[in-house]
Formats: sequence, structure tokens, C-alpha cells
Amino acid sequence: MTRKIGVLTTGRADYGICLPILKAIQSSPNLTLQLLVTGMHVSPEFGLYEQAVSQDGFDIHERIEVLVSSDTPEGTAKSMGLAALGFAQAFSKSRPDVLVVVGDRFEVHAVVSAAVPFRIPIAHVHGGEITEGAIDEIFRHSITKMSHIHFATTSVYAKRIAQMGEEPWRIFVTGAPGLDNLLTGKIPTQKAIEEQFRIDLNKPTLLATYHPVTRATQAVENKLDFLFSAIKALGVQVVFTYPNADAGGRELVLQVEAFQKKYNNARLVINASQDSYIGLMKYVTAMVGNSSSGIIEAPSFELPVVNIGNRQAGRLRAANVIDVNYTEAEIFQGLQKAISENFQKQLKGLVNPYGTGHAGPKIGKILQEIDLDSRLINKRFVDYPNIETSGISRD
Repeated sequence: MTRKIGVLTTGRADYGICLPILKAIQSSPNLTLQLLVTGMHVSPEFGLYEQAVSQDGFDIHERIEVLVSSDTPEGTAKSMGLAALGFAQAFSKSRPDVLVVVGDRFEVHAVVSAAVPFRIPIAHVHGGEITEGAIDEIFRHSITKMSHIHFATTSVYAKRIAQMGEEPWRIFVTGAPGLDNLLTGKIPTQKAIEEQFRIDLNKPTLLATYHPVTRATQAVENKLDFLFSAIKALGVQVVFTYPNADAGGRELVLQVEAFQKKYNNARLVINASQDSYIGLMKYVTAMVGNSSSGIIEAPSFELPVVNIGNRQAGRLRAANVIDVNYTEAEIFQGLQKAISENFQKQLKGLVNPYGTGHAGPKIGKILQEIDLDSRLINKRFVDYPNIETSGISRD
């Protein structure tokens, strides 16, 4: 009997990570894929990306709407409640043998919470990582503690998962699945990218992906005026992608739309396909924003990245990342450095710390072979050696 592997995807960003895993499951005669879509995938406001999922040849097993039309913390919390309710009903009808989830989204946390009472084994991808500027940081570590199998992207993150009390036999270093797409995807030609986004890639061009800073203490961190001013001062082309559906995301869209009306060299894309987004990374001059794709995928293209603020603080970085604060001067200087011929020459031969792009088959093999028994479900907490306790307050 084949194993039913549920895979959860909440939108464009984590779908790209899931894609190599979906292909590995689909190609295995011993595994049956149950694809679960929610969040931005099924929201017209964010482009109904589920259509691209179907076009890729995957049948959707469950489609659950959870996003409320709100740009507030209350809206996020309500969406989490809807996700827990919707997936509790889904799991009562059809329970997967293993549920695979990626990363740190609030929707993912809600779905995993709903799966726990059903004693469904959870396999977590991208655990052990740190993003100090996002509330996702909290969700990620909580998901780790509710999970039974851990697919870490680096040995550093694997060690951090073990430090959280997880048994070593549950932890596998696979590399980042999203890098598989760089090897197996159908990357468009430069001409096709130019026609699709109405840009001239012979001119300096930026790819901008900026998401809400959900742990921001100052409003400036969710304002893009400094970035807009730096782009105008440089006079470069820029392609903006839509932010995530987090509190503050809709406000960011309004800011970019207003900038696009004033600056003829700006484009805003609701949903670039996975291959088109990779194509942009391959052909643009540099990337700017605060997206994990600048940290994880961009090094494979030797692509300079200007990372703004602390949303990605704590993640391993390659030498392509230029960290800057929320000022026009720092962003301008960072972009100037990123598009310079000298800096781009320095990145030749850059090694990506997140792997070489063969994670999907590794994960598929583990999902096929790991024992789904009481030992997997009944977790033990392993005390990490040499824990320093001298700074703990005591009565």
C-alpha cells in the first residue's frame, strides 16, 4: 500500500520550495501525493496562484480559503483561526500518512496545530533558521517542536534543531529544495523575460522583493520611500513582485503602485511564475529588498543582493549579500556597489551555502523509507550538552 503524503503550500514563495518535493513524490510508485493549497494560492487579491499549480500537472486534494480581507494583526489572527478550523475538517475526512510543511508562515503554524490532535507525522522543511525581523521566526521554531521529521538546509541549522531538544535521528541535512528548480526548471530566454516584463535587460535592472517587517518597532521599516528615492537617483529599471499576505502587505502594494505611476521604469508583478522569477534572477543586474530568495537562491546566480533591514537577520549569507539600513544614503550606496562591475567580478565562482540543488529526491526517499511507527510519533526531548544556565533568573 502506498503512503499518502500531504504537502501544504500557502502561496507562490513556498510553492517553489515544494515543487521539487512534489515531483519526487509524484514520481515514486510507493507514494501518493495529496496536495493541500490555502492562503495566497486561493485569494483573488494575490492572483489565484493555484492556477499555476494546476498547470504544472498537480491535482489539488484540498483547497481551503483562510485569508480575510484585512491588513491588521487582528486579520492575521482570524486567518489562523480559519486555517485551523478548515484543516481540522479536512483531516477528519482524509488524513495523510505524513504531512510535509515548509518554513514559517502563520497559515502553516495553524495547519500544523490542527494536525497534532490527529497524530499525523509532520515533516518540516527549513527549520532551525533565524529571521529576526519577522514574526515568522516564532512560528518556525514552534512548528519545529510540533514536527517529527526535520529537513534542514544546512548543518548549522540541523545543529540548532538538535539544540531545541529534537532527537538526532529525526534530523536530515538535505540542502534547500528551491535550488533544485535552478537545475530542472524551464528558465525563459532573456528575450522572453524582456517581453514578459517590458524591460530592456541591456540596461541596469533591479528585481525588488520586499515583504512586511512583521516584528517592526518603527513604522519606517514598512515604508518604501527611501528605496524609491534611491532607485530614482540611480535611474535604473526595477521589477517589483507582490509582498506576502502579512499584516502591512496591502499597504506596501499601494506604495509600489503609487511609485509605478510616477516612475516609468518601474513594473509591478502580482504573480510571476516560478520559472519567470528564476529567469529574472538570472538576467537582472542586482536584487533588492528583504526576501529569503536573495539569501538562498540568488548566490547560485552570483547575483548581488542589497538586503534592507533586519527581516533576514540571523540567516547564513554568501558574499553576494550587502546589508543596509533604512536610509536613502545606505540603500543608494548598496545598490551602487551591487551594480558595479568590480563587485560583480568578486562574485565569480561563489559557492551557495544552501546546497547544489538535489534536495527533492533526498526528501522523497526519506519519506518513502522512514518508519511510521510509535517511535516517530512519541517524541522524546533530548537535553543539549553543555547548556549554559548561569544566566537564568532564580527565586
